Amino acid sequence: MNAFLTFRIAARALGRNKTRTALSMLGIVIGVAAVICTVAIGEGAAARVKQATEAIGVNFVWIEAGSVNAAGARTGNAGTRSLKEDDLIAIRQQVPLIAHLSPQVDTGLQVIRGNQNWRTTVRGVSPDYLAIKNWALTRGTMFTDLDVLTDANLCVLGHTIVEQLFAPDEDPIDQMIRVKDVPCRVIGVLAVKGPSVTGQDQDDGFLMPYTAVQKHIKGQFWLDDILCSAVSAADVIPAEEEIAELLRRRHRIVGGKPDDFNLRHPTDIAQMVAESTRTMELLLASIASVSLLVGSIGIMNIMLVSVTERTREIGIRMAIGAGGGAIRLQFLLEALMLTLVGGILGTAVGWAASAALADSMGWPTRVSPAAVAVATGFSALIGVFFGFYPAHKAATLDPIRALQAE
Repeated sequence: MNAFLTFRIAARALGRNKTRTALSMLGIVIGVAAVICTVAIGEGAAARVKQATEAIGVNFVWIEAGSVNAAGARTGNAGTRSLKEDDLIAIRQQVPLIAHLSPQVDTGLQVIRGNQNWRTTVRGVSPDYLAIKNWALTRGTMFTDLDVLTDANLCVLGHTIVEQLFAPDEDPIDQMIRVKDVPCRVIGVLAVKGPSVTGQDQDDGFLMPYTAVQKHIKGQFWLDDILCSAVSAADVIPAEEEIAELLRRRHRIVGGKPDDFNLRHPTDIAQMVAESTRTMELLLASIASVSLLVGSIGIMNIMLVSVTERTREIGIRMAIGAGGGAIRLQFLLEALMLTLVGGILGTAVGWAASAALADSMGWPTRVSPAAVAVATGFSALIGVFFGFYPAHKAATLDPIRALQAE
Protein backbone atom coordinates (compact mmCIF):
# COMPACT_ATOMS: atom_id res chain seq x y z
CA MET A 1 0.00 0.00 0.00
CA ASN A 2 1.47 3.34 -1.03
CA ALA A 3 2.02 6.24 1.35
CA PHE A 4 -0.51 8.52 -0.39
CA LEU A 5 -3.33 6.03 0.10
CA THR A 6 -2.31 5.59 3.73
CA PHE A 7 -2.42 9.37 4.14
CA ARG A 8 -5.96 9.47 2.67
CA ILE A 9 -7.13 6.72 5.03
CA ALA A 10 -5.62 8.56 8.02
CA ALA A 11 -7.25 11.85 7.01
CA ARG A 12 -10.62 10.15 6.49
CA ALA A 13 -10.38 8.47 9.91
CA LEU A 14 -9.76 11.86 11.58
CA GLY A 15 -12.62 13.40 9.61
CA ARG A 16 -15.10 10.81 10.85
CA ASN A 17 -14.67 12.07 14.44
CA LYS A 18 -14.48 15.83 13.96
CA THR A 19 -15.33 16.76 17.55
CA ARG A 20 -12.79 14.37 19.04
CA THR A 21 -10.17 15.49 16.51
CA ALA A 22 -10.77 19.16 17.33
CA LEU A 23 -10.58 18.53 21.08
CA SER A 24 -7.38 16.52 20.62
CA MET A 25 -5.77 19.38 18.70
CA LEU A 26 -6.96 21.98 21.23
CA GLY A 27 -4.26 21.07 23.75
CA ILE A 28 -1.54 21.46 21.12
CA VAL A 29 -3.06 24.75 19.90
CA ILE A 30 -3.10 26.19 23.42
CA GLY A 31 0.39 24.93 24.22
CA VAL A 32 2.02 26.23 21.03
CA ALA A 33 0.15 29.55 21.27
CA ALA A 34 1.32 29.99 24.86
CA VAL A 35 4.93 29.28 23.91
CA ILE A 36 4.83 31.62 20.88
CA CYS A 37 3.23 34.42 22.91
CA THR A 38 5.67 34.00 25.79
CA VAL A 39 8.71 34.02 23.52
CA ALA A 40 7.32 37.05 21.64
CA ILE A 41 6.98 39.00 24.90
CA GLY A 42 10.48 37.99 25.97
CA GLU A 43 12.00 38.89 22.58
CA GLY A 44 10.23 42.24 22.57
CA ALA A 45 11.39 43.03 26.09
CA ALA A 46 14.96 42.03 25.19
CA ALA A 47 14.85 44.31 22.14
CA ARG A 48 13.63 47.20 24.28
CA VAL A 49 16.38 46.61 26.87
CA LYS A 50 18.97 46.54 24.08
CA GLN A 51 17.59 49.78 22.67
CA ALA A 52 17.61 51.38 26.11
CA THR A 53 21.17 50.19 26.71
CA GLU A 54 22.28 51.80 23.46
CA ALA A 55 20.44 54.97 24.49
CA ILE A 56 22.57 55.27 27.63
CA GLY A 57 25.52 56.20 25.47
CA VAL A 58 28.14 54.88 23.09
CA ASN A 59 30.93 53.16 25.11
CA PHE A 60 29.79 55.24 28.05
CA VAL A 61 32.12 56.36 30.89
CA TRP A 62 30.46 58.37 33.65
CA ILE A 63 32.49 60.33 36.24
CA GLU A 64 30.37 61.69 39.10
CA ALA A 65 31.27 63.97 41.98
CA GLY A 66 31.73 61.85 45.12
CA SER A 67 30.86 62.29 48.76
CA VAL A 68 32.61 64.26 51.47
CA ASN A 69 33.00 63.50 55.17
CA ALA A 70 32.20 66.58 57.24
CA ALA A 71 32.59 66.03 61.01
CA GLY A 72 31.72 62.37 60.63
CA ALA A 73 28.68 63.03 58.43
CA ARG A 74 28.95 61.86 54.82
CA THR A 75 27.10 63.98 52.28
CA GLY A 76 26.43 61.20 49.79
CA ASN A 77 27.11 61.22 46.07
CA ALA A 78 27.62 64.58 44.33
CA GLY A 79 28.54 66.15 47.66
CA THR A 80 31.99 67.34 46.60
CA ARG A 81 33.03 70.32 44.51
CA SER A 82 36.27 68.81 43.29
CA LEU A 83 35.35 68.12 39.65
CA LYS A 84 36.50 71.15 37.66
CA GLU A 85 36.81 72.15 34.06
CA ASP A 86 40.58 71.65 34.38
CA ASP A 87 39.93 67.97 35.11
CA LEU A 88 37.98 67.68 31.90
CA ILE A 89 40.81 69.34 29.94
CA ALA A 90 43.35 67.00 31.56
CA ILE A 91 41.31 63.93 30.62
CA ARG A 92 40.99 65.17 27.05
CA GLN A 93 44.75 65.72 26.79
CA GLN A 94 46.09 62.74 28.75
CA VAL A 95 43.63 59.89 28.16
CA PRO A 96 43.73 59.02 24.45
CA LEU A 97 41.22 56.19 24.92
CA ILE A 98 38.47 58.83 25.35
CA ALA A 99 36.89 60.03 22.09
CA HIS A 100 34.31 62.55 23.40
CA LEU A 101 33.80 64.45 26.67
CA SER A 102 31.05 66.63 28.02
CA PRO A 103 30.76 68.24 31.44
CA GLN A 104 27.35 68.12 33.05
CA VAL A 105 25.78 70.65 35.39
CA ASP A 106 22.09 70.02 36.02
CA THR A 107 19.22 71.09 38.25
CA GLY A 108 15.47 70.64 38.46
CA LEU A 109 13.60 73.83 37.56
CA GLN A 110 10.34 75.17 36.21
CA VAL A 111 10.57 76.27 32.56
CA ILE A 112 8.01 78.81 31.41
CA ARG A 113 6.68 79.92 28.06
CA GLY A 114 3.75 82.34 28.05
CA ASN A 115 1.02 80.81 30.20
CA GLN A 116 2.51 77.30 29.95
CA ASN A 117 5.06 75.83 32.36
CA TRP A 118 6.72 72.51 33.03
CA ARG A 119 9.15 71.23 35.68
CA THR A 120 12.09 69.45 34.13
CA THR A 121 15.82 68.83 34.43
CA VAL A 122 17.85 71.72 33.04
CA ARG A 123 21.09 70.11 31.95
CA GLY A 124 24.24 72.08 31.11
CA VAL A 125 26.44 70.22 28.64
CA SER A 126 28.85 70.72 25.76
CA PRO A 127 28.23 69.95 22.04
CA ASP A 128 29.91 66.53 22.48
CA TYR A 129 26.93 65.44 24.61
CA LEU A 130 24.97 64.34 21.53
CA ALA A 131 27.83 62.16 20.26
CA ILE A 132 28.28 60.56 23.69
CA LYS A 133 24.55 59.81 24.07
CA ASN A 134 24.17 58.81 20.42
CA TRP A 135 21.37 61.35 20.08
CA ALA A 136 20.16 63.09 16.93
CA LEU A 137 18.24 66.30 16.29
CA THR A 138 14.96 66.38 14.39
CA ARG A 139 14.91 70.17 14.01
CA GLY A 140 17.38 72.99 14.33
CA THR A 141 20.99 72.67 15.47
CA MET A 142 23.09 72.06 18.58
CA PHE A 143 24.90 74.93 20.25
CA THR A 144 28.61 75.25 19.43
CA ASP A 145 31.86 75.46 21.38
CA LEU A 146 31.76 79.22 20.77
CA ASP A 147 28.33 79.36 22.44
CA VAL A 148 29.83 77.52 25.43
CA LEU A 149 32.73 79.93 25.53
CA THR A 150 30.40 82.97 25.51
CA ASP A 151 27.89 81.52 28.03
CA ALA A 152 25.10 81.89 25.44
CA ASN A 153 21.53 81.47 26.70
CA LEU A 154 20.51 78.92 24.10
CA CYS A 155 18.59 75.68 24.61
CA VAL A 156 17.80 72.39 22.88
CA LEU A 157 14.54 70.73 23.90
CA GLY A 158 13.44 67.15 24.38
CA HIS A 159 10.23 66.00 22.75
CA THR A 160 8.25 65.91 26.03
CA ILE A 161 8.96 69.60 26.73
CA VAL A 162 7.94 70.53 23.19
CA GLU A 163 4.62 68.74 23.73
CA GLN A 164 4.04 70.50 27.06
CA LEU A 165 4.95 74.06 26.05
CA PHE A 166 4.00 74.27 22.38
CA ALA A 167 0.93 73.61 20.27
CA PRO A 168 1.11 70.54 17.96
CA ASP A 169 1.45 72.68 14.81
CA GLU A 170 3.79 75.26 16.36
CA ASP A 171 7.50 75.42 15.48
CA PRO A 172 9.58 75.88 18.67
CA ILE A 173 12.72 77.04 16.84
CA ASP A 174 13.68 80.65 17.72
CA GLN A 175 10.99 80.82 20.43
CA MET A 176 11.91 82.12 23.90
CA ILE A 177 11.63 80.14 27.17
CA ARG A 178 12.32 81.46 30.65
CA VAL A 179 14.43 79.44 33.08
CA LYS A 180 14.78 81.03 36.52
CA ASP A 181 14.08 84.44 34.94
CA VAL A 182 16.77 83.78 32.33
CA PRO A 183 15.41 84.02 28.74
CA CYS A 184 16.67 81.21 26.50
CA ARG A 185 16.26 80.93 22.75
CA VAL A 186 15.31 77.51 21.37
CA ILE A 187 17.69 76.43 18.61
CA GLY A 188 17.01 72.68 18.34
CA VAL A 189 14.71 69.75 19.13
CA LEU A 190 16.04 66.31 20.07
CA ALA A 191 14.86 63.08 18.46
CA VAL A 192 12.52 60.89 20.51
CA LYS A 193 14.36 58.35 22.70
CA GLY A 194 11.61 56.95 24.91
CA PRO A 195 11.99 55.63 28.46
CA SER A 196 15.31 54.52 29.91
CA VAL A 197 16.01 51.05 31.31
CA THR A 198 14.69 52.22 34.69
CA GLY A 199 11.57 53.77 33.13
CA GLN A 200 12.71 57.41 33.25
CA ASP A 201 11.50 59.67 30.43
CA GLN A 202 14.66 60.54 28.49
CA ASP A 203 12.75 63.00 26.30
CA ASP A 204 11.99 65.22 29.29
CA GLY A 205 15.27 67.13 28.94
CA PHE A 206 16.38 70.71 28.49
CA LEU A 207 19.97 71.21 27.25
CA MET A 208 21.99 74.42 27.59
CA PRO A 209 25.70 75.32 27.40
CA TYR A 210 27.13 74.21 30.73
CA THR A 211 28.81 77.59 31.26
CA ALA A 212 25.41 79.32 31.01
CA VAL A 213 23.93 76.95 33.61
CA GLN A 214 26.93 77.46 35.90
CA LYS A 215 26.93 81.26 35.75
CA HIS A 216 23.34 82.31 35.04
CA ILE A 217 21.25 79.60 36.72
CA LYS A 218 23.12 77.64 39.43
CA GLY A 219 25.89 80.06 40.31
CA GLN A 220 28.58 77.41 40.77
CA PHE A 221 32.08 76.92 39.40
CA TRP A 222 32.35 73.13 39.72
CA LEU A 223 30.94 70.27 37.62
CA ASP A 224 28.37 67.73 38.74
CA ASP A 225 29.54 65.07 36.29
CA ILE A 226 31.84 64.44 33.38
CA LEU A 227 30.39 62.24 30.65
CA CYS A 228 32.80 60.47 28.32
CA SER A 229 32.75 58.12 25.37
CA ALA A 230 35.57 55.62 24.93
CA VAL A 231 37.08 54.91 21.52
CA SER A 232 35.61 51.38 21.60
CA ALA A 233 33.71 49.10 23.96
CA ALA A 234 36.95 47.22 24.75
CA ASP A 235 38.55 50.50 25.87
CA VAL A 236 35.93 51.40 28.48
CA ILE A 237 37.60 49.63 31.44
CA PRO A 238 41.18 50.72 30.57
CA ALA A 239 39.92 54.28 30.07
CA GLU A 240 38.23 54.23 33.48
CA GLU A 241 41.45 53.03 35.11
CA GLU A 242 43.47 55.80 33.46
CA ILE A 243 40.89 58.43 34.42
CA ALA A 244 40.79 57.24 38.04
CA GLU A 245 44.58 57.36 38.30
CA LEU A 246 44.71 60.81 36.71
CA LEU A 247 42.01 62.28 38.98
CA ARG A 248 43.59 60.82 42.13
CA ARG A 249 46.86 62.45 41.16
CA ARG A 250 45.24 65.79 40.33
CA HIS A 251 43.12 65.81 43.52
CA ARG A 252 46.11 64.72 45.64
CA ILE A 253 44.43 61.58 46.95
CA VAL A 254 47.12 59.35 48.46
CA GLY A 255 47.34 56.29 50.62
CA GLY A 256 44.03 54.76 51.65
CA LYS A 257 42.02 57.97 51.43
CA PRO A 258 38.65 57.57 49.67
CA ASP A 259 38.16 59.05 46.20
CA ASP A 260 36.22 62.30 45.93
CA PHE A 261 34.65 61.08 42.68
CA ASN A 262 32.75 58.01 41.50
CA LEU A 263 32.93 56.02 38.28
CA ARG A 264 29.35 54.95 37.54
CA HIS A 265 28.29 52.00 35.36
CA PRO A 266 24.70 52.49 34.16
CA THR A 267 25.20 49.76 31.55
CA ASP A 268 25.48 47.28 34.45
CA ILE A 269 21.90 48.15 35.36
CA ALA A 270 20.82 47.51 31.78
CA GLN A 271 22.60 44.15 31.73
CA MET A 272 20.96 43.18 35.02
CA VAL A 273 17.54 44.07 33.61
CA ALA A 274 18.34 42.05 30.45
CA GLU A 275 19.33 39.01 32.54
CA SER A 276 16.15 39.32 34.60
CA THR A 277 14.13 39.52 31.39
CA ARG A 278 15.78 36.38 30.00
CA THR A 279 15.16 34.52 33.28
CA MET A 280 11.50 35.51 33.28
CA GLU A 281 11.17 34.50 29.62
CA LEU A 282 12.61 31.05 30.36
CA LEU A 283 10.30 30.67 33.36
CA LEU A 284 7.19 31.61 31.41
CA ALA A 285 8.21 29.45 28.44
CA SER A 286 8.70 26.49 30.81
CA ILE A 287 5.23 26.99 32.27
CA ALA A 288 3.76 27.28 28.76
CA SER A 289 5.58 24.07 27.74
CA VAL A 290 3.72 22.18 30.48
CA SER A 291 0.44 22.84 28.66
CA LEU A 292 2.06 21.60 25.45
CA LEU A 293 3.15 18.41 27.23
CA VAL A 294 -0.35 17.89 28.66
CA GLY A 295 -1.85 18.32 25.20
CA SER A 296 0.61 15.78 23.80
CA ILE A 297 -0.30 13.20 26.43
CA GLY A 298 -3.95 13.86 25.60
CA ILE A 299 -3.26 13.02 21.96
CA MET A 300 -1.60 9.75 22.95
CA ASN A 301 -4.61 8.82 25.09
CA ILE A 302 -7.02 9.65 22.27
CA MET A 303 -4.98 7.56 19.84
CA LEU A 304 -5.01 4.60 22.26
CA VAL A 305 -8.79 4.89 22.56
CA SER A 306 -8.99 5.08 18.76
CA VAL A 307 -6.98 1.86 18.41
CA THR A 308 -9.33 0.12 20.82
CA GLU A 309 -12.45 1.37 19.04
CA ARG A 310 -11.11 0.48 15.60
CA THR A 311 -9.77 -2.99 16.39
CA ARG A 312 -12.18 -4.68 13.97
CA GLU A 313 -11.30 -2.15 11.22
CA ILE A 314 -7.61 -2.93 11.76
CA GLY A 315 -8.32 -6.65 11.55
CA ILE A 316 -10.17 -6.24 8.24
CA ARG A 317 -7.31 -4.23 6.74
CA MET A 318 -4.83 -6.88 7.83
CA ALA A 319 -7.06 -9.62 6.37
CA ILE A 320 -7.06 -7.98 2.94
CA GLY A 321 -3.30 -7.63 2.85
CA ALA A 322 -2.26 -4.56 4.87
CA GLY A 323 0.99 -5.22 6.71
CA GLY A 324 2.03 -4.04 10.15
CA GLY A 325 4.13 -1.28 8.64
CA ALA A 326 1.11 0.20 6.80
CA ILE A 327 -1.00 0.09 9.98
CA ARG A 328 1.79 1.69 11.98
CA LEU A 329 2.25 4.39 9.33
CA GLN A 330 -1.48 5.16 9.31
CA PHE A 331 -1.68 5.81 13.04
CA LEU A 332 1.61 7.74 13.05
CA LEU A 333 0.24 9.92 10.25
CA GLU A 334 -2.95 10.55 12.21
CA ALA A 335 -0.96 11.69 15.25
CA LEU A 336 1.38 13.75 13.06
CA MET A 337 -1.54 15.46 11.30
CA LEU A 338 -3.16 16.30 14.65
CA THR A 339 -0.02 17.91 16.05
CA LEU A 340 1.04 19.64 12.82
CA VAL A 341 -2.34 21.25 12.23
CA GLY A 342 -2.53 22.08 15.95
CA GLY A 343 0.96 23.60 15.77
CA ILE A 344 0.06 25.77 12.77
CA LEU A 345 -3.18 26.95 14.39
CA GLY A 346 -1.35 27.53 17.69
CA THR A 347 1.27 29.64 15.92
CA ALA A 348 -1.46 31.79 14.35
CA VAL A 349 -3.25 32.17 17.70
CA GLY A 350 0.03 33.01 19.48
CA TRP A 351 0.90 35.59 16.81
CA ALA A 352 -2.54 37.20 17.11
CA ALA A 353 -2.39 37.18 20.91
CA SER A 354 1.06 38.82 20.84
CA ALA A 355 -0.22 41.57 18.54
CA ALA A 356 -3.29 42.07 20.75
CA LEU A 357 -1.11 42.42 23.85
CA ALA A 358 1.14 44.92 22.08
CA ASP A 359 -1.86 47.02 20.97
CA SER A 360 -4.01 46.90 24.09
CA MET A 361 -1.46 46.94 26.91
CA GLY A 362 1.57 48.53 25.28
CA TRP A 363 3.79 45.50 25.95
CA PRO A 364 6.62 45.09 23.46
CA THR A 365 6.34 41.84 21.48
CA ARG A 366 8.35 40.37 18.62
CA VAL A 367 7.53 37.02 17.02
CA SER A 368 10.76 35.67 15.56
CA PRO A 369 10.79 33.22 12.62
CA ALA A 370 13.03 30.95 14.69
CA ALA A 371 10.35 30.67 17.40
CA VAL A 372 7.70 29.79 14.79
CA ALA A 373 9.94 27.16 13.20
CA VAL A 374 10.85 25.63 16.56
CA ALA A 375 7.23 25.56 17.75
CA THR A 376 5.96 23.94 14.54
CA GLY A 377 8.85 21.47 14.37
CA PHE A 378 8.44 20.60 18.06
CA SER A 379 4.73 19.91 17.58
CA ALA A 380 5.55 17.54 14.70
CA LEU A 381 8.16 15.79 16.86
CA ILE A 382 5.57 15.41 19.60
CA GLY A 383 3.20 13.77 17.10
CA VAL A 384 5.80 11.15 16.17
CA PHE A 385 6.91 10.56 19.77
CA PHE A 386 3.50 10.28 21.41
CA GLY A 387 1.89 8.61 18.41
CA PHE A 388 4.44 5.81 18.17
CA TYR A 389 3.10 3.64 21.02
CA PRO A 390 -0.54 3.65 19.83
CA ALA A 391 0.69 3.01 16.25
CA HIS A 392 2.90 0.14 17.42
CA LYS A 393 0.02 -1.33 19.43
CA ALA A 394 -2.25 -1.22 16.37
CA ALA A 395 0.42 -2.78 14.13
CA THR A 396 1.01 -5.74 16.49
CA LEU A 397 -2.65 -6.77 16.88
CA ASP A 398 -3.50 -10.39 16.09
CA PRO A 399 -5.62 -10.23 12.89
CA ILE A 400 -7.88 -13.11 13.94
CA ARG A 401 -8.67 -11.65 17.36
CA ALA A 402 -9.08 -8.22 15.80
CA LEU A 403 -11.74 -9.61 13.39
CA GLN A 404 -13.57 -11.15 16.35
CA ALA A 405 -13.72 -7.83 18.21
CA GLU A 406 -17.12 -6.20 18.57
